[in-house]
Amino acid sequence: MQRFPSDDKALSLPETAFEMCQYLGFSDLKQVQWAWYELSGAVLSHYLFDEEQRFAALLKWFYQDLGFCEKTEYFSRDAADLGRCLQSRQGNSTTLATALMLLGRELDLKTALILLPGTTVMSCQLAGELHYIDPLSGKRLNREQLHALVRGELGNSAPMRDNYLKPATAKQVLTRMLHELKAGCIVERKFESALECCNLILDWYPDDLNLHRERAFIAQQLGAIQVATADLQYFIDNNPHDPIVELVKMQLQELGEETQVFH
Repeated sequence: MQRFPSDDKALSLPETAFEMCQYLGFSDLKQVQWAWYELSGAVLSHYLFDEEQRFAALLKWFYQDLGFCEKTEYFSRDAADLGRCLQSRQGNSTTLATALMLLGRELDLKTALILLPGTTVMSCQLAGELHYIDPLSGKRLNREQLHALVRGELGNSAPMRDNYLKPATAKQVLTRMLHELKAGCIVERKFESALECCNLILDWYPDDLNLHRERAFIAQQLGAIQVATADLQYFIDNNPHDPIVELVKMQLQELGEETQVFH
């Protein structure tokens, strides 16, 4: 049984993000809801008639007056938690972009999130033209700068694909947040929470082979050898021609030599 609905129409921002982080034990739902209500109410004072001026006022208020900025521990669990971002006014590209996008929508601005490989940016349509914002700084990005972000993640020969600039759905945004929360948990060696992040993503994408392999690594750290073995076997059975399958078979053999530890 899925813990959260899989239908994109049943998911919402910021509500589902808050609920997920409370479910994972990261933040308190009521506290982060109040932080959001305070911000979403205060932003209305910047509702100017001219759309360009309204957008400029939003950026100034968000980055200069409120001081939203990149968190020093960029890859931490806190940086990937939207509620914590709203409370501390620090986050990673996804949480900062999400906060800015949602506040923009409170001002009736046509804002959206763009999930580039490795980073998230915000778009805003003004007078029929799309503007892209670096959520870590509030600066505008042109297409060449967006391509540079892609190359920085995928390599200098990576092309700029049109689908990279497609606005993300709520489910896609939440999935990226869960991946980033999982990565933060692994960095902090909170493997129980990392495993639950994997489980939530697999509720939505049960056939994600790479995620099964990653869950196997996390389960192994917890001594959950049966779970790790099942995930590695699933990867092998469903991806027999992958170049790394021989490595996975070696991992599976090593797991067979370990003793199951129950938690």
